[in-house]
Amino acid sequence: MAVRDMFNLGPQWDLIQLCPAALVWASDRGCRQLAKKTISVLVFMATLHLIALLPGLSAQQQPERKPLRFDFTSFVGYRTSISFPVEPHVTGMNPRVVVDASPSYGVSLGLRLREEDLVEVRWSRQDSYVHSEDITPQPSRQHMILDQFHGDFSHEPFVEDWPSWAKPFVLASVGATHVSSSANIHFTRFSFGIGGGIRLYPSRHFGFKIQAEWLPVFADPQVAFICGVGCIVHAGGTVASQGEVFVGPILRF
Repeated sequence: MAVRDMFNLGPQWDLIQLCPAALVWASDRGCRQLAKKTISVLVFMATLHLIALLPGLSAQQQPERKPLRFDFTSFVGYRTSISFPVEPHVTGMNPRVVVDASPSYGVSLGLRLREEDLVEVRWSRQDSYVHSEDITPQPSRQHMILDQFHGDFSHEPFVEDWPSWAKPFVLASVGATHVSSSANIHFTRFSFGIGGGIRLYPSRHFGFKIQAEWLPVFADPQVAFICGVGCIVHAGGTVASQGEVFVGPILRF
């Protein structure tokens, strides 16, 4: 005889029989939901790790950028006057030949031995005039062109707290200076320079340079200037100097 008939149980017995199955089904459902949540969390964490690793993987996959080796600069500037003392010297007087201050311009091409070290070949021209002081008879003012050919050696030292696009530099240069005038005066003499400046790089291939330099020129008595008909004066000093300041764009490649 069935338990239901023995104890005269009604529909309640059916509910009692269903309870264990319901509990098992509910338990399985909870486990399934927990498993789904766990899998979702694991997928989310794996996605976060992948996102974090992507920049590093991308950087490893990208080839390293080729360093830029050459700098080309065109510039305009201003040169101060330069004076040559002359012989014979008269006591109480200071006779000299003076090259007037005037604008200058030029170009330079450089090779970077290292990122912070640059070797350049620079040509600079000053279109000016020559006049004399304390010389009798007083010669007329003459047109003159000064061409300077220098090798520039510059270094960009690391300066803490400076932005990476601003590069201050120190400079030493050596070369020759050629002077020619309308009076058939031509001479070339040894010259050198010491200076510095700053290079500004708004982009990888383009920048600006500001430079200031002291430029001595060696002279000797063989350097002659015409002071009139039958009158020639000779430079009596050994060194004459001038300064130059210029600014110009830089192309890097």
